[in-house]
Amino acid sequence: MNKLVLAYSGGLDTSYCAVSLSKAGYEVHAVSVNTGGFTSEEIKNIESKAYKMGVSTYQNINAINSYYQKVIKYLIFGNVLKNNTYPLSVSAERIIQAIEIVEYAKSINAQYIAHGSTGAGNDQVRFDMIFQTLAPNIEIITPIRDQKLTRQEEIEYLKANNVDVAWDKAKYSINKGLWGTSVGGSETLTSQNPLPDTAYPSQLQKEDKEKVILSFEKGELVAINHNQNAPEKNIELLNEMASAYAIGRDIHVGDTIVGIKGRVGFEAASALITIKAHHLLEKHTLTKWQLQHKEYLASFYGMHLHEGQYLDPVMRNIEAFLQSSQETVSGDVTVTLKPYHFSLDGIDSKHDLMNAKFGSYGEENKGWTAQEAKGFIKIVGNQNKIYQQVNSKS
Repeated sequence: MNKLVLAYSGGLDTSYCAVSLSKAGYEVHAVSVNTGGFTSEEIKNIESKAYKMGVSTYQNINAINSYYQKVIKYLIFGNVLKNNTYPLSVSAERIIQAIEIVEYAKSINAQYIAHGSTGAGNDQVRFDMIFQTLAPNIEIITPIRDQKLTRQEEIEYLKANNVDVAWDKAKYSINKGLWGTSVGGSETLTSQNPLPDTAYPSQLQKEDKEKVILSFEKGELVAINHNQNAPEKNIELLNEMASAYAIGRDIHVGDTIVGIKGRVGFEAASALITIKAHHLLEKHTLTKWQLQHKEYLASFYGMHLHEGQYLDPVMRNIEAFLQSSQETVSGDVTVTLKPYHFSLDGIDSKHDLMNAKFGSYGEENKGWTAQEAKGFIKIVGNQNKIYQQVNSKS
């Protein structure tokens, strides 16, 4: 009756959990959730490592399509960038990983779920909230948090148990996923220093400019250079193309769920290009009121997702609005890839509201007369005129 499912990444924290919980008498079933970034070879290595840690079974769940359909799609619809910078690469992943892990735990009738989060970060909140909401009868075990372990203490414990994978030599913590890669190191623990170029997984390989056509259908990325694929596949392909230019690097500074400031580096070439291209297409195809209301609802959506509130029904309400807003967001966006950055060249859409038959901004109007324009301006300015005259000190 000691069946336990461990959220397992193969890193230091989850390796400590695997060894210590197995030695404590639990029947440990390690589960990794593939939300992008894993190669088949990497999955094999993680599985091999898990069994060396003493787990009873290992399972790798492919959740890339689920991740796209349940989360990423709406982050694109909402053009979500936390603090106008970060595309929620890791926080979005954790939600799907937690859901898949708890469903697996229920499928094998596990009595316990464990994860390797510390007591100082966001992930502990996301995992615990999903687990306790979807499976309130399954006990949550968190060795790193409960024992207040340092990284060095974990390394020494594993070495004492004949497990030495040279974690102390790894200078940077890398988390790859479909929607971006996070990069943590000593530089991100303070406020002054940038990450060096060598810390980022993708290095500059191409220097010639390259034009890419991104095709959207109702807000979803359906083709690259007119070659159609599933949106999640297109995100992967775009990332391969843009990473060769070392595009998408930045450092995000934000407020954690537990109330402290956090700093993390990331590279998210595909996410940033897709969001910016999609937003440009929306500027051409949506009304100003659609754009205005989308902006604050998408901001709420991103914040709630970041803070682990994915299961609150308000998220389904916002998703319904975002989905509805994409009805006319179809067309092509031309992007130019360059070393370390990109530019948006323009769009082509049958839903383009910048239609020449109604006039050209600042040049020519075809929809009203000069007298009608004067009357409109007089009425639009009426309230300001009244206010200034009523409250004028003179």
